[in-house]
Amino acid sequence: MEVPDYYDAVSVRLMNVMDTIGLMENIRWKRIEIWTQVEELLTIEHYKDKVKVHIFGSQAEATTTSGLRSDIDIVSHLIPITVLEDLQSWEPGSVSFLMIMDDITPPGYGKLQQVYSDVPVPIYYLQTDSLMLNRTGRSCIPSNIVYHKQYTYAEYHGPAVTFKDAIKSYDIVVALQIHAWPYTALEWITRHREHNWPSPETIVSIQQSGIFFVPVGHTLSPERHLEWRISFSYGEKILVWQFNSTQYKCYIVLKMINNYFIRKRIGKNVLTSYHWKTCMFYMIESTPTDMWQPQNLLHCIELCFMKMCTWVEELNCPNYFIPAENMFLEKVNGHVQRKLSNMLHDLIRQKGRYLTMIPFDGMGQKLYMACQSPITQINDEIKWITNDMSFVVSIIFSCIQLTWFNLSRDGFQIISPLFERLHSHAARQEICNILQRLYCSNIGSHLASQCLKQQTIDQEGLDMAYEFLLLGSSSDSASGKLKMANFYLLQNNVILAENILQNIEENYAILILNVAVGNSNELTVLRIVNENISTTDIVRHYCAFPVPYLPSEMYCTPRALIPEMFRSTGSHHVSLNPDGYYWQSLAVVDPVLYLYFLHHQCCHLQNKITHKMVALSNMIRVILHGMLKYKDTALNVLAYSLKEDGFLVQSYAVPSKSMKLKNHHNAAKWQIAHLVNYAFRWLGGRH
Repeated sequence: MEVPDYYDAVSVRLMNVMDTIGLMENIRWKRIEIWTQVEELLTIEHYKDKVKVHIFGSQAEATTTSGLRSDIDIVSHLIPITVLEDLQSWEPGSVSFLMIMDDITPPGYGKLQQVYSDVPVPIYYLQTDSLMLNRTGRSCIPSNIVYHKQYTYAEYHGPAVTFKDAIKSYDIVVALQIHAWPYTALEWITRHREHNWPSPETIVSIQQSGIFFVPVGHTLSPERHLEWRISFSYGEKILVWQFNSTQYKCYIVLKMINNYFIRKRIGKNVLTSYHWKTCMFYMIESTPTDMWQPQNLLHCIELCFMKMCTWVEELNCPNYFIPAENMFLEKVNGHVQRKLSNMLHDLIRQKGRYLTMIPFDGMGQKLYMACQSPITQINDEIKWITNDMSFVVSIIFSCIQLTWFNLSRDGFQIISPLFERLHSHAARQEICNILQRLYCSNIGSHLASQCLKQQTIDQEGLDMAYEFLLLGSSSDSASGKLKMANFYLLQNNVILAENILQNIEENYAILILNVAVGNSNELTVLRIVNENISTTDIVRHYCAFPVPYLPSEMYCTPRALIPEMFRSTGSHHVSLNPDGYYWQSLAVVDPVLYLYFLHHQCCHLQNKITHKMVALSNMIRVILHGMLKYKDTALNVLAYSLKEDGFLVQSYAVPSKSMKLKNHHNAAKWQIAHLVNYAFRWLGGRH
């Protein structure tokens, strides 16, 4: 296949554009980690029901985007039921089934014959409500035994029960697991692999992970009602996790193309993402690893097209683990085969032009814009934006020291002359507009604090505070919105607070700059350069400022941050730095840590134990792996959250670590003193 000269440049731009829609490697692994934690928490929650929960598919593999709107695939593994490869592993008293694959069982399927609980003997010729006889008299459990349409508000698709809410769709399948590897898939273990993919270690890991039996039979089998499909979902998840960045993005592009071109024009169930996943497995296994590089992305996509074309012409899509299983049966034939073949060949003839038509997450339009002009002076643009943002931060905190301590409802009049001075500075008009929004956010927080500290609620004052906070919420991508979310929490309006937090988290992946740290995302900068986005919009959509609280905002400051305002006395600090006392009286927190803290508070108010633990683990992950400017504050906030959740030992260890990180001007001493006092009171109570 002759590769056009422009493929390399388009491939690199496509890789960069996909990063801007949340497909960066760090975000990919963050999503995988989150779903792994959710899986563990769901298993803990349902362990009392003797069910182990597994999450598979696009969400667990992180091979989806918000535009693709992929379902959440959940497999509920029934722990008390044991599936045996042979009777030697039988245990007395257990509910056991023997895996049967006879001469009429299609490849990729099996039957489950029940075994007596007191002797290791399979049951024959016994037919009950839960057992049926096959043609040789074996007493097998029918696949439709778990398929009861008991939920009137659910949809049923094969073995899956589908539940939908306003945001997601959940496909739940009840399954049985066996750790033995089926003999019909032994060829996959011993298969010759010229390019060493997957690696021998990965093969062993997949073999040990076992397989699932899913309650659905082969459509053409005479004993369909007794058959269970063999599912290698665990192994497939491990293989997708082995994809490098180019392979990962190639698979997602194939899914987008399938959803937009093939499903719309030929049919929803002709080609599925599972067919393309299988295609990816075969292609990676049969091609050199060094072919899967960013500059070859478009070429790799079209090689997958060609592989699928061959399968369509042969009317055979072999399962990756059991090649004898043809996944095109009952799906691709006759006129469907012709239409599908024509569609795939047409996509190949377009030489990549189809990519600009993909609508999901605006990827096609973004790629078109990225290809209109050459990529030049990226480093200069990053430096320009970073310098601008650093200047904004320095101005903000200078203004904090000058004006924010004595604001009243008329405080905006105090600030106006300051803005007039800023106009004469080297800063542009846009920077002044940004500062105005930041001030509005803090004025609103100040006014809310003044209202909340009174014995009677000043609703007029709260309304005015709300207006200022609303204006300030557009200051940057996070800071003003986080203050608004906290304002809602103070009034127990958890739903509105959660909506804001969810919006922030969805957009956090594409931030260009966390100003507190100075990180820049070059891929987002590329888009800004190509689309000529204004400085104001850069700050509003791609930058995250630290979140400050002043002593005058104490009554609307979260309790976890109040000790930060008392980390040192005035006399103590003046002796060290005469100009910096006001700074030490501020409570300043990194936006991403504050985001997860507010998530935790929302869950705490609603008593959502599982979600609260996820938020807590996100806080820990950010502290361990994130680049935080105010790490001592982050540790103190984590200690407060741990204590709130009852983890008293851990809540003592965390502020101790914070003190080692920063000896002077650290609010951790208040946390430690409070915990020691609590411990003495508890011990005194016991005596």
